[in-house]
Amino acid sequence: MTPTTTSLTARTAALLGGALLSLLAGCGSGGAGDDTTEARGTRTAAAPARTEQEAVAALEGMPPVLDPRDIYAANRPGMLSPTVRGYPSRVYVPNTNSNTVTVIDPETYRVITTIPVGVQPQHVVPSWDLKTLWVNNNRGHTLTPIDPATGVAGKPVEVHDPYNLYFTPNGKYAIVMASLDRELVFLDPHTMERKKATPVPCYGVNHADFSPDGRYFVVSCEFSAQLLKVDTEKMEVIGRQKLPLEGAMPQDVKLSPDGRTFYIADMMAHGVWVLDGERFTEPALMPTGKGAHGLYVNRDSSEMFISNRGEGSISVFDFEQNRLTKKWWLPDGGSPDMGGVSSDGKVLWLSGRYHSEVYAIDTRTGEQLARIPVGSGPHGLAVYPQPGRYSLGHTGVFR
Repeated sequence: MTPTTTSLTARTAALLGGALLSLLAGCGSGGAGDDTTEARGTRTAAAPARTEQEAVAALEGMPPVLDPRDIYAANRPGMLSPTVRGYPSRVYVPNTNSNTVTVIDPETYRVITTIPVGVQPQHVVPSWDLKTLWVNNNRGHTLTPIDPATGVAGKPVEVHDPYNLYFTPNGKYAIVMASLDRELVFLDPHTMERKKATPVPCYGVNHADFSPDGRYFVVSCEFSAQLLKVDTEKMEVIGRQKLPLEGAMPQDVKLSPDGRTFYIADMMAHGVWVLDGERFTEPALMPTGKGAHGLYVNRDSSEMFISNRGEGSISVFDFEQNRLTKKWWLPDGGSPDMGGVSSDGKVLWLSGRYHSEVYAIDTRTGEQLARIPVGSGPHGLAVYPQPGRYSLGHTGVFR
Protein backbone atom coordinates (compact mmCIF):
# COMPACT_ATOMS: atom_id res chain seq x y z
CA MET A 1 0.00 0.00 0.00
CA THR A 2 1.37 3.43 -0.88
CA PRO A 3 1.70 6.31 1.57
CA THR A 4 -1.51 7.79 0.13
CA THR A 5 -3.33 5.20 2.21
CA THR A 6 -2.72 7.33 5.32
CA SER A 7 -5.15 9.97 4.08
CA LEU A 8 -7.56 7.43 2.72
CA THR A 9 -7.71 5.50 5.98
CA ALA A 10 -9.59 8.24 7.81
CA ARG A 11 -12.07 8.55 4.99
CA THR A 12 -12.70 4.83 4.62
CA ALA A 13 -12.84 4.28 8.36
CA ALA A 14 -15.68 6.74 8.58
CA LEU A 15 -17.60 4.81 5.95
CA LEU A 16 -17.49 1.57 7.88
CA GLY A 17 -19.78 2.68 10.70
CA GLY A 18 -22.14 0.21 12.25
CA ALA A 19 -21.85 -2.24 9.35
CA LEU A 20 -18.20 -2.86 10.15
CA LEU A 21 -18.83 -3.20 13.85
CA SER A 22 -21.54 -5.79 13.37
CA LEU A 23 -19.66 -7.73 10.71
CA LEU A 24 -16.32 -7.81 12.43
CA ALA A 25 -17.19 -7.99 16.11
CA GLY A 26 -14.14 -9.32 17.92
CA CYS A 27 -12.06 -9.83 14.75
CA GLY A 28 -9.22 -7.60 15.87
CA SER A 29 -9.28 -8.42 19.54
CA GLY A 30 -6.79 -11.26 19.43
CA GLY A 31 -9.02 -13.34 21.66
CA ALA A 32 -9.33 -17.11 21.64
CA GLY A 33 -12.09 -16.95 19.06
CA ASP A 34 -9.62 -15.65 16.47
CA ASP A 35 -7.73 -18.96 16.49
CA THR A 36 -10.70 -21.03 15.34
CA THR A 37 -12.37 -18.70 12.87
CA GLU A 38 -13.80 -20.05 9.64
CA ALA A 39 -14.94 -17.95 6.72
CA ARG A 40 -18.55 -16.87 7.07
CA GLY A 41 -20.58 -19.00 4.70
CA THR A 42 -17.90 -21.72 4.50
CA ARG A 43 -18.49 -23.75 7.63
CA THR A 44 -18.79 -27.01 5.78
CA ALA A 45 -15.74 -29.12 5.07
CA ALA A 46 -13.35 -27.84 2.41
CA ALA A 47 -13.99 -29.00 -1.16
CA PRO A 48 -12.16 -32.22 -2.04
CA ALA A 49 -8.87 -31.76 -3.84
CA ARG A 50 -8.55 -32.55 -7.52
CA THR A 51 -7.85 -36.17 -8.37
CA GLU A 52 -4.78 -37.17 -10.35
CA GLN A 53 -7.05 -38.02 -13.28
CA GLU A 54 -8.36 -34.47 -13.57
CA ALA A 55 -6.31 -32.75 -16.25
CA VAL A 56 -5.60 -29.03 -16.18
CA ALA A 57 -6.01 -27.42 -19.61
CA ALA A 58 -3.32 -24.81 -19.19
CA LEU A 59 -2.62 -21.51 -20.87
CA GLU A 60 -0.58 -22.13 -24.00
CA GLY A 61 3.14 -22.19 -23.21
CA MET A 62 2.66 -22.53 -19.46
CA PRO A 63 4.82 -25.22 -17.79
CA PRO A 64 2.67 -28.25 -16.91
CA VAL A 65 1.23 -28.42 -13.42
CA LEU A 66 3.30 -30.89 -11.39
CA ASP A 67 0.44 -32.03 -9.18
CA PRO A 68 -3.21 -31.06 -9.85
CA ARG A 69 -3.85 -31.50 -6.11
CA ASP A 70 -1.21 -28.94 -5.14
CA ILE A 71 -0.16 -26.00 -7.32
CA TYR A 72 2.74 -25.34 -4.93
CA ALA A 73 4.26 -28.81 -5.41
CA ALA A 74 7.42 -27.27 -6.92
CA ASN A 75 8.00 -25.12 -3.82
CA ARG A 76 9.34 -27.73 -1.41
CA PRO A 77 12.62 -27.14 0.49
CA GLY A 78 15.63 -27.88 -1.64
CA MET A 79 13.73 -27.75 -4.95
CA LEU A 80 15.78 -24.87 -6.31
CA SER A 81 15.85 -24.36 -10.05
CA PRO A 82 19.31 -24.85 -11.65
CA THR A 83 19.04 -21.16 -12.58
CA VAL A 84 19.21 -19.99 -8.96
CA ARG A 85 21.39 -22.58 -7.24
CA GLY A 86 24.47 -20.39 -7.34
CA TYR A 87 22.75 -17.27 -6.02
CA PRO A 88 23.60 -16.15 -2.48
CA SER A 89 20.69 -16.27 -0.05
CA ARG A 90 19.53 -12.72 0.64
CA VAL A 91 16.56 -10.68 1.86
CA TYR A 92 15.88 -7.60 -0.28
CA VAL A 93 13.91 -4.80 1.40
CA PRO A 94 12.57 -1.83 -0.61
CA ASN A 95 12.40 1.25 1.63
CA THR A 96 9.61 3.35 0.12
CA ASN A 97 10.48 6.60 1.88
CA SER A 98 14.27 6.22 1.71
CA ASN A 99 14.46 5.31 -2.00
CA THR A 100 16.79 2.42 -1.23
CA VAL A 101 16.88 -1.37 -1.05
CA THR A 102 18.40 -2.86 2.10
CA VAL A 103 20.08 -6.24 1.58
CA ILE A 104 20.17 -8.63 4.57
CA ASP A 105 22.14 -11.84 5.09
CA PRO A 106 19.48 -14.23 6.49
CA GLU A 107 22.09 -16.41 8.18
CA THR A 108 23.53 -13.63 10.34
CA TYR A 109 20.50 -11.27 10.34
CA ARG A 110 22.91 -8.46 9.39
CA VAL A 111 22.54 -5.74 6.78
CA ILE A 112 25.31 -6.25 4.22
CA THR A 113 24.60 -3.36 1.82
CA THR A 114 22.14 -0.64 0.86
CA ILE A 115 21.36 0.00 -2.81
CA PRO A 116 20.12 3.42 -4.00
CA VAL A 117 17.17 3.04 -6.40
CA GLY A 118 14.39 5.24 -7.81
CA VAL A 119 11.66 7.24 -6.09
CA GLN A 120 9.26 5.32 -3.86
CA PRO A 121 10.29 1.66 -4.35
CA GLN A 122 7.31 -0.54 -3.46
CA HIS A 123 8.22 -4.18 -4.19
CA VAL A 124 11.22 -6.31 -5.15
CA VAL A 125 9.96 -8.79 -7.77
CA PRO A 126 11.68 -11.94 -9.11
CA SER A 127 11.37 -12.23 -12.89
CA TRP A 128 9.54 -15.14 -14.55
CA ASP A 129 12.85 -16.71 -15.64
CA LEU A 130 14.30 -16.20 -12.12
CA LYS A 131 17.33 -14.31 -13.47
CA THR A 132 16.49 -10.75 -12.38
CA LEU A 133 15.03 -8.94 -9.40
CA TRP A 134 12.99 -5.90 -10.45
CA VAL A 135 12.57 -3.00 -8.01
CA ASN A 136 9.24 -1.19 -8.61
CA ASN A 137 10.02 2.53 -8.28
CA ASN A 138 6.39 3.67 -8.22
CA ARG A 139 6.74 7.47 -8.27
CA GLY A 140 10.09 7.38 -10.06
CA HIS A 141 8.35 5.60 -12.96
CA THR A 142 11.19 3.14 -13.39
CA LEU A 143 12.11 -0.48 -12.74
CA THR A 144 15.60 -1.08 -11.37
CA PRO A 145 17.08 -4.51 -12.23
CA ILE A 146 19.24 -6.24 -9.64
CA ASP A 147 21.43 -9.22 -10.55
CA PRO A 148 20.75 -11.78 -7.78
CA ALA A 149 24.07 -13.48 -8.52
CA THR A 150 26.12 -10.37 -7.68
CA GLY A 151 23.69 -8.05 -5.92
CA VAL A 152 24.59 -5.27 -8.37
CA ALA A 153 21.87 -2.93 -9.66
CA GLY A 154 21.66 -2.23 -13.38
CA LYS A 155 20.38 0.70 -15.41
CA PRO A 156 16.76 1.60 -14.58
CA VAL A 157 14.10 1.01 -17.24
CA GLU A 158 11.38 3.60 -17.74
CA VAL A 159 7.90 2.23 -16.94
CA HIS A 160 5.07 4.49 -15.81
CA ASP A 161 3.40 3.95 -12.41
CA PRO A 162 4.87 0.51 -11.59
CA TYR A 163 3.21 -0.05 -8.22
CA ASN A 164 3.46 -3.85 -8.52
CA LEU A 165 4.68 -6.35 -11.10
CA TYR A 166 3.49 -9.81 -12.15
CA PHE A 167 4.23 -12.26 -14.98
CA THR A 168 1.86 -14.41 -17.00
CA PRO A 169 2.33 -18.13 -16.21
CA ASN A 170 3.72 -18.82 -19.68
CA GLY A 171 6.32 -16.05 -19.32
CA LYS A 172 4.99 -14.19 -22.35
CA TYR A 173 4.24 -10.90 -20.59
CA ALA A 174 5.13 -8.87 -17.55
CA ILE A 175 2.09 -7.11 -16.06
CA VAL A 176 2.45 -3.77 -14.29
CA MET A 177 -0.23 -2.92 -11.76
CA ALA A 178 -0.48 0.78 -12.61
CA SER A 179 -2.45 1.79 -9.54
CA LEU A 180 -2.93 5.52 -10.15
CA ASP A 181 -3.08 5.20 -13.95
CA ARG A 182 -5.96 2.69 -13.57
CA GLU A 183 -4.38 0.27 -16.02
CA LEU A 184 -3.01 -3.23 -16.32
CA VAL A 185 0.00 -2.78 -18.58
CA PHE A 186 1.30 -5.84 -20.44
CA LEU A 187 5.02 -5.62 -21.28
CA ASP A 188 7.82 -7.63 -22.83
CA PRO A 189 9.14 -9.54 -19.76
CA HIS A 190 12.80 -8.81 -20.61
CA THR A 191 12.92 -5.34 -22.17
CA MET A 192 9.77 -4.05 -20.44
CA GLU A 193 8.57 -2.60 -23.73
CA ARG A 194 4.85 -1.82 -23.56
CA LYS A 195 2.66 -4.19 -25.58
CA LYS A 196 -0.87 -3.41 -24.39
CA ALA A 197 -2.51 -1.25 -21.74
CA THR A 198 -5.87 -2.44 -20.43
CA PRO A 199 -7.97 0.21 -18.65
CA VAL A 200 -9.60 -1.01 -15.44
CA PRO A 201 -12.98 0.11 -14.01
CA CYS A 202 -11.67 0.56 -10.48
CA TYR A 203 -9.13 2.47 -8.40
CA GLY A 204 -5.88 1.16 -6.95
CA VAL A 205 -5.12 -2.13 -8.73
CA ASN A 206 -2.40 -3.64 -6.60
CA HIS A 207 -2.20 -7.44 -6.08
CA ALA A 208 -3.15 -10.56 -8.03
CA ASP A 209 -2.85 -14.33 -8.40
CA PHE A 210 -3.53 -16.74 -11.25
CA SER A 211 -5.87 -19.69 -11.67
CA PRO A 212 -4.26 -23.17 -11.78
CA ASP A 213 -4.54 -23.28 -15.57
CA GLY A 214 -3.23 -19.74 -15.90
CA ARG A 215 -6.17 -18.67 -18.06
CA TYR A 216 -7.36 -15.93 -15.72
CA PHE A 217 -6.21 -13.95 -12.72
CA VAL A 218 -7.96 -12.15 -9.87
CA VAL A 219 -6.93 -8.56 -9.08
CA SER A 220 -7.63 -6.51 -5.95
CA CYS A 221 -8.59 -2.82 -6.26
CA GLU A 222 -7.48 -1.16 -3.04
CA PHE A 223 -9.21 2.21 -3.30
CA SER A 224 -12.63 1.17 -4.61
CA ALA A 225 -13.29 -2.05 -2.66
CA GLN A 226 -13.51 -4.17 -5.80
CA LEU A 227 -12.16 -7.37 -7.34
CA LEU A 228 -11.51 -7.96 -11.03
CA LYS A 229 -11.29 -11.16 -13.04
CA VAL A 230 -8.99 -10.85 -16.05
CA ASP A 231 -8.60 -13.16 -19.07
CA THR A 232 -4.84 -13.77 -19.35
CA GLU A 233 -4.72 -14.52 -23.08
CA LYS A 234 -7.14 -11.79 -24.19
CA MET A 235 -5.70 -9.33 -21.63
CA GLU A 236 -9.23 -8.11 -20.88
CA VAL A 237 -11.37 -7.70 -17.75
CA ILE A 238 -14.10 -10.36 -17.80
CA GLY A 239 -15.55 -9.96 -14.31
CA ARG A 240 -15.98 -7.26 -11.69
CA GLN A 241 -17.57 -7.19 -8.28
CA LYS A 242 -17.89 -4.87 -5.33
CA LEU A 243 -16.94 -6.32 -1.97
CA PRO A 244 -19.93 -6.55 0.42
CA LEU A 245 -18.49 -4.11 2.97
CA GLU A 246 -18.47 -0.34 2.62
CA GLY A 247 -14.92 0.98 2.85
CA ALA A 248 -13.23 -2.39 2.24
CA MET A 249 -9.55 -2.17 1.16
CA PRO A 250 -8.40 -5.44 -0.48
CA GLN A 251 -4.68 -6.16 -0.57
CA ASP A 252 -2.71 -9.36 -1.21
CA VAL A 253 -4.25 -12.23 -3.23
CA LYS A 254 -3.32 -15.91 -2.92
CA LEU A 255 -4.65 -19.14 -4.44
CA SER A 256 -5.29 -22.23 -2.29
CA PRO A 257 -3.05 -25.28 -2.93
CA ASP A 258 -5.94 -27.21 -4.52
CA GLY A 259 -6.55 -24.30 -6.88
CA ARG A 260 -10.22 -23.88 -5.97
CA THR A 261 -10.20 -20.82 -3.72
CA PHE A 262 -8.72 -17.34 -3.83
CA TYR A 263 -7.94 -15.56 -0.56
CA ILE A 264 -7.82 -11.75 -0.49
CA ALA A 265 -6.46 -9.91 2.54
CA ASP A 266 -8.35 -6.73 3.47
CA MET A 267 -6.81 -4.14 5.76
CA MET A 268 -10.10 -2.37 6.53
CA ALA A 269 -12.27 -5.48 6.84
CA HIS A 270 -9.58 -6.83 9.21
CA GLY A 271 -9.65 -10.25 7.62
CA VAL A 272 -9.48 -12.34 4.46
CA TRP A 273 -12.14 -12.67 1.77
CA VAL A 274 -12.72 -16.25 0.57
CA LEU A 275 -13.59 -16.34 -3.14
CA ASP A 276 -14.63 -19.01 -5.64
CA GLY A 277 -12.59 -17.85 -8.62
CA GLU A 278 -14.38 -19.92 -11.24
CA ARG A 279 -17.89 -18.75 -10.33
CA PHE A 280 -16.64 -15.33 -9.16
CA THR A 281 -19.55 -15.02 -6.78
CA GLU A 282 -19.72 -12.84 -3.66
CA PRO A 283 -16.90 -13.83 -1.27
CA ALA A 284 -17.22 -14.61 2.45
CA LEU A 285 -15.19 -12.81 5.10
CA MET A 286 -12.86 -14.64 7.50
CA PRO A 287 -11.81 -12.23 10.30
CA THR A 288 -8.10 -12.53 11.17
CA GLY A 289 -6.88 -9.33 12.79
CA LYS A 290 -6.60 -5.58 12.39
CA GLY A 291 -5.09 -4.51 9.08
CA ALA A 292 -4.83 -7.93 7.36
CA HIS A 293 -2.33 -7.44 4.58
CA GLY A 294 0.03 -10.18 3.29
CA LEU A 295 -0.58 -13.88 2.50
CA TYR A 296 2.15 -16.57 2.40
CA VAL A 297 1.85 -20.35 1.95
CA ASN A 298 4.31 -22.54 3.84
CA ARG A 299 6.63 -25.06 2.21
CA ASP A 300 4.42 -28.16 2.58
CA SER A 301 1.25 -26.33 1.45
CA SER A 302 -0.51 -27.05 4.74
CA GLU A 303 -0.76 -23.53 6.15
CA MET A 304 -1.01 -19.89 5.13
CA PHE A 305 0.48 -17.04 7.14
CA ILE A 306 -1.55 -13.80 7.28
CA SER A 307 0.17 -10.61 8.42
CA ASN A 308 -2.12 -8.32 10.42
CA ARG A 309 -0.30 -5.03 10.02
CA GLY A 310 -2.57 -2.94 12.19
CA GLU A 311 -2.06 -5.00 15.36
CA GLY A 312 1.40 -6.56 15.04
CA SER A 313 0.29 -10.17 14.66
CA ILE A 314 0.36 -13.13 12.26
CA SER A 315 -2.63 -15.44 11.89
CA VAL A 316 -2.12 -19.04 10.73
CA PHE A 317 -4.74 -20.69 8.49
CA ASP A 318 -4.85 -24.48 8.11
CA PHE A 319 -5.99 -25.48 4.60
CA GLU A 320 -7.10 -29.01 5.50
CA GLN A 321 -9.04 -27.91 8.56
CA ASN A 322 -10.33 -24.84 6.69
CA ARG A 323 -9.90 -22.60 9.72
CA LEU A 324 -7.51 -20.36 11.63
CA THR A 325 -5.55 -22.38 14.17
CA LYS A 326 -3.00 -19.98 15.68
CA LYS A 327 -2.17 -16.35 16.16
CA TRP A 328 1.34 -15.08 16.86
CA TRP A 329 2.03 -11.65 18.32
CA LEU A 330 5.26 -9.71 17.78
CA PRO A 331 6.66 -9.29 21.32
CA ASP A 332 7.24 -5.54 21.01
CA GLY A 333 4.44 -4.75 18.58
CA GLY A 334 5.08 -3.71 15.01
CA SER A 335 3.52 -3.43 11.57
CA PRO A 336 4.12 -6.74 9.72
CA ASP A 337 3.43 -6.18 6.04
CA MET A 338 4.85 -7.98 2.98
CA GLY A 339 7.55 -10.63 2.66
CA GLY A 340 8.10 -14.32 2.07
CA VAL A 341 9.16 -17.69 3.45
CA SER A 342 12.80 -18.81 3.53
CA SER A 343 13.99 -21.45 1.08
CA ASP A 344 14.05 -24.13 3.79
CA GLY A 345 10.62 -23.06 5.06
CA LYS A 346 11.80 -22.35 8.59
CA VAL A 347 11.57 -18.54 8.66
CA LEU A 348 8.86 -16.08 7.68
CA TRP A 349 10.35 -12.72 6.74
CA LEU A 350 8.12 -9.61 6.91
CA SER A 351 8.75 -5.89 6.54
CA GLY A 352 7.68 -3.57 9.37
CA ARG A 353 5.94 -0.91 7.28
CA TYR A 354 5.69 1.85 9.85
CA HIS A 355 8.58 0.89 12.11
CA SER A 356 11.61 0.95 9.75
CA GLU A 357 12.43 -2.67 10.54
CA VAL A 358 12.20 -6.26 9.34
CA TYR A 359 10.98 -9.29 11.31
CA ALA A 360 12.23 -12.86 11.10
CA ILE A 361 9.68 -15.31 12.57
CA ASP A 362 9.99 -19.04 13.23
CA THR A 363 7.31 -20.74 11.08
CA ARG A 364 6.85 -23.60 13.57
CA THR A 365 6.55 -21.70 16.83
CA GLY A 366 5.86 -18.07 15.89
CA GLU A 367 8.92 -16.97 17.89
CA GLN A 368 10.53 -13.74 16.75
CA LEU A 369 14.07 -14.65 15.73
CA ALA A 370 15.28 -11.19 14.78
CA ARG A 371 14.18 -7.57 14.45
CA ILE A 372 16.45 -5.72 12.03
CA PRO A 373 16.55 -1.92 11.50
CA VAL A 374 16.29 -0.85 7.84
CA GLY A 375 15.30 2.30 5.94
CA SER A 376 12.04 4.22 6.19
CA GLY A 377 8.81 2.67 4.94
CA PRO A 378 9.95 -0.92 4.20
CA HIS A 379 7.36 -2.62 1.99
CA GLY A 380 7.45 -5.48 -0.56
CA LEU A 381 10.32 -7.53 0.83
CA ALA A 382 11.64 -10.44 -1.26
CA VAL A 383 13.44 -13.52 0.06
CA TYR A 384 15.66 -14.88 -2.69
CA PRO A 385 16.29 -17.42 -4.02
CA GLN A 386 13.31 -19.64 -3.29
CA PRO A 387 12.20 -23.05 -4.62
CA GLY A 388 10.09 -23.06 -7.77
CA ARG A 389 10.35 -23.41 -11.53
CA TYR A 390 9.18 -19.89 -12.43
CA SER A 391 7.93 -16.69 -10.80
CA LEU A 392 4.51 -15.10 -11.17
CA GLY A 393 5.89 -11.92 -9.61
CA HIS A 394 5.01 -9.81 -6.57
CA THR A 395 7.48 -10.57 -3.74
CA GLY A 396 7.85 -14.15 -4.97
CA VAL A 397 4.87 -16.25 -6.05
CA PHE A 398 6.46 -19.42 -7.40
CA ARG A 399 5.01 -22.43 -9.22
